[in-house]
Amino acid sequence: MLDAICRIDDLPQVTYSVFRFQALDEAEMERLRQHLYCPVCDGKAYFRKASSDGKAACFGSRYHQLDCREFKPSLSRQREELDAVEVNQLIVDSEALIIDFTKVPRSHFPVNKQVKTSQVDVKALDTSSPKKRIKSDINESKPCYHVAEKPLEPNPKIGSEGLEKLLHSLLRGSDLASSDLWVYTDEKYRWRAKNLFVNFSEAEPTENGAPRMYWGTISHSDKAMSWLNPADCKDVGIPIDGFNAELKKRFAVSARRDLEGAGIIIFGKCFWNKDKTRKIIQLWNRDISRMHISIAEEE
Repeated sequence: MLDAICRIDDLPQVTYSVFRFQALDEAEMERLRQHLYCPVCDGKAYFRKASSDGKAACFGSRYHQLDCREFKPSLSRQREELDAVEVNQLIVDSEALIIDFTKVPRSHFPVNKQVKTSQVDVKALDTSSPKKRIKSDINESKPCYHVAEKPLEPNPKIGSEGLEKLLHSLLRGSDLASSDLWVYTDEKYRWRAKNLFVNFSEAEPTENGAPRMYWGTISHSDKAMSWLNPADCKDVGIPIDGFNAELKKRFAVSARRDLEGAGIIIFGKCFWNKDKTRKIIQLWNRDISRMHISIAEEE
């Protein structure tokens, strides 16, 4: 996109060309970049700076309406939509889902090479004896996570999927975030999907630091690439300084520009900063396998 609308609260909206926006000083650019929208369909937009290897600055969006004239379907978009279809089918066909944090991302696979959702052995779950339910960290009317109370029914259908496909499906509107499907984050703990998957815009600190699976898109990082700022809200930050080098290697990130507009899912805990002005989402145990970043393609 060559233009984007900037809209902040009740102030008059301003349409910026990419040339005008990139000419702003650094502070003003940082202030405005989380308030950008597609001028045609009003989908949330992002700004990418020019790269050192000659790529021009641009606006983009992962949230275009299908009939938007700015929408240019890419191979990654097609793959994400296929992932949403597959995850919706998994929800229908399965009695539970195990998140496979060890599954290698398949972003480099051809889009027409479909990978079927695998089925895992029920013996992988520790459900041989009843266990006392763990008390919800929110309230009893909306339970959060549980220890399995009883064995599953004989020969249950248990799906297994990695973070990449789950993230893509969420970005493309699958039913996962509203589903009652049981989701196992390891062999012991299970959650209702609707209580586990939380968009950054709805992130709230939890009692006792109980984790969730937070997801959305990245607006930008700070200059030192020690923090990520979600595009879906303005009061949430994700510290990455403790595993910055590992993140860059795993997701082929070489510059701040690569993170702008990227999709992200992260298993972590949410808490207030010292002044209670910003919510922090911290990766669980700094385990890089518990997150996935999907780099946005050039528009």
